Amino acid sequence: MALRGRRRPGPELTASLTGGAPGLPAPSELELGRRAYRARRSRRSTGVALVSTLVFAVVAYLVVTRSPGWPRVQTTFFSLSVGRDAFPSILRGLWLNLQVLLIGGACVVVLGLGIAVLRTLRGPAFAPLRLLATGYVDLFRGMPLIITLYLVGFGLPALRLQGVPNSPFVLGTLAIVLTYSAYVAEVFRAGIESVHPSQRAAARSLGLTHRQTTRIVVLPQAVRNVTPALLNDFVALQKDVGLISVLGAVDAVRAAQIYVGQTFNFTPYVVAGLLFVLLAVPSARIADGVAARARRRQQSGSVL
Repeated sequence: MALRGRRRPGPELTASLTGGAPGLPAPSELELGRRAYRARRSRRSTGVALVSTLVFAVVAYLVVTRSPGWPRVQTTFFSLSVGRDAFPSILRGLWLNLQVLLIGGACVVVLGLGIAVLRTLRGPAFAPLRLLATGYVDLFRGMPLIITLYLVGFGLPALRLQGVPNSPFVLGTLAIVLTYSAYVAEVFRAGIESVHPSQRAAARSLGLTHRQTTRIVVLPQAVRNVTPALLNDFVALQKDVGLISVLGAVDAVRAAQIYVGQTFNFTPYVVAGLLFVLLAVPSARIADGVAARARRRQQSGSVL
């Protein structure tokens, strides 16, 4: 009788109290216990991993620094004075790598998506386009990037055609776009083919044309499915932009090479490598986060 006249909590309040989503039934006591157990296991695993990592780091440091050849290795690869002197020029060269990364990455996405759409066209009338796109993918996916750089960076200027640029920046970016577009096109094609045929049938039953179905229904789902793979290709692209140094562009790698030739000390290479690592680590963590979120979304059905 004491509860008479009181309103029962709504689904939003129940969800907020129990950790569920609005509109879904509240998790059972068994599920709440499982969540608490997993949280305790996660905290304990994190603590054990932290302690073991610290112990391993201390042991590795003591073993390396007390080895007989460490002073010579430190002087040759980890000289603070040489690294400090070479850092400004390497950093200026890294800005060139970033420009190639941003411009080339945008072009790779656009060209790769276009090639993937061509490869998924249906009908006998589009057979030449499908064959052309397939040949492009097979050619540039099978050819090493360094060969493409030589052919584009040195071969095109050798033709002495009017309007052909001679800039290593432009030619290097073009070679990278040609190669990576083949890889990204296959990633997009896999995403497009992963969309269930019922999605197309439903869109066509609503009166959408083939182009509208592809643009509104298929491509958004395809891009969402392959986002982790695209981010992994972006991480690989961040490393390969350093190969434009073979064309004479003074990027981070070339700047380090010049300084190594002057001092015969390999610390500038280490500095350039660390800068590329610092550039790639955030992208790698973003890729891991996107993949984990996609995995949680696929497994979010068991909440009771």
